[in-house]
Amino acid sequence: MFSRFSRLSRPVFLALCAVPIVALLAVVALAPLPYAIAAPGLTANVLGVNKGQEVITISRAPVRKTTGQLRMTTIEATGPSASVHIGEIVRGWFRTKQAVLPRDAVYPAGQSVKEIDKTNTDDMVQSQDDAVTAALGYLHKDPKSVSVKLRLADVGGPSAGLLFTLGIVDKLNGDGSGGDLTGGRVVAGTGTIDASGKVGAVGGVALKTQAAARDGATVFLVPKAECSDAKVGLPKQLRLVPATTVGNAITSLKALQSGGAVPTC
Repeated sequence: MFSRFSRLSRPVFLALCAVPIVALLAVVALAPLPYAIAAPGLTANVLGVNKGQEVITISRAPVRKTTGQLRMTTIEATGPSASVHIGEIVRGWFRTKQAVLPRDAVYPAGQSVKEIDKTNTDDMVQSQDDAVTAALGYLHKDPKSVSVKLRLADVGGPSAGLLFTLGIVDKLNGDGSGGDLTGGRVVAGTGTIDASGKVGAVGGVALKTQAAARDGATVFLVPKAECSDAKVGLPKQLRLVPATTVGNAITSLKALQSGGAVPTC
């Protein structure tokens, strides 16, 4: 056995040994891996129109004409059934406007594409219902006396909850003294909301700040628990403002207008 290999030259011997290694690397390079590549997604002004429809429609109550923008933010990710290979993952690690995430961190494990779409739709509907309840609760308005409808095409999940809530408050009450919550600015943000007005963490905030800056925002509302994540690669033009409830988010926006103390990350 050894004598047969001893007759081979060293270069040939090394080449033969390298064959299985090269084959293994080729398999690794071509094999799909359980990751998703994410990037900054669309943003939408909840005070305005999206795809031809008002995002927030209010009836049975006086509605203010608003200025400024409240932009909800999203990320875009490779689909749950998409194949992501090692080359894409390596490139994603070195690109500031991409992130490599475990697929299970983006999509629920064990669900089909159809089931994931239904989950995202259900989460969005629940988020909208909670946003209406939280906004009317903050304003001490009877839900029977105000009708609020929310429409936002092609967006799923619960992470627009905070911005929906602020949009409803701005349209009905503004800052409470005749002005806008935004102060005429482009304010962006992210965060779930529950019926009591509590703000919850989401995901991909570092990519959402990129989307916000791209679309002209100068202020970004972020769940307080994700302040450190939001600082990663933060665009220079963006001012981070942490939020734990709809109430303190509104207080911070008012302070921005008046020049008062504004919480920071």
